[in-house]
Amino acid sequence: MLDRTRRCLWLLVVWVAGCTGIPDGLTAVGGFDVERYLGTWYEIARLDHSFERGLSKVTASYAWRDDGGIRVINKGYDREAGKWKQVEGKAFFVGDPDLGRLKVSFFGPFYGGYNVIDLDKQSYSYALVCGPDRSYLWILARSPVLDEKVLQDLVAAAAAAGFATDQLIYVDHAPGPAP
Repeated sequence: MLDRTRRCLWLLVVWVAGCTGIPDGLTAVGGFDVERYLGTWYEIARLDHSFERGLSKVTASYAWRDDGGIRVINKGYDREAGKWKQVEGKAFFVGDPDLGRLKVSFFGPFYGGYNVIDLDKQSYSYALVCGPDRSYLWILARSPVLDEKVLQDLVAAAAAAGFATDQLIYVDHAPGPAP
């Protein structure tokens, strides 16, 4: 009985760790400066997931928490419902804080990987972020519009890394209701 319990606990630990991982063959950016990353980012493109489905004007804002973690506020406009949706989470570094690798939780004790795999290290004006596997991908920028050449380069890099870039959803940031 004890052996079976240990095995189940081991499988649970491996499963939970996998949710905060990084896809095989990819690495998080080094020389990551969280102070420069804090603030508001506009979602330029994403792979589809139920928690963001139908949202436009999506932003993610990052700020320090009192416990040393990072407060994450994701916000988007649901045109069909005619209202803004917002969710607050928390993030903590996975390993060395100069690597762009965090774990993020919006739902209790469950964390998912947040891996910055490309970043404009000069001005922190854009980032390419993935989750623990290749079904999660976001292109973020400091403004609602990203230079077309930069966007094409990021999409090409994501495609070369094995992401289904033909399924990207480009986020509408056209003027509309304020939050």
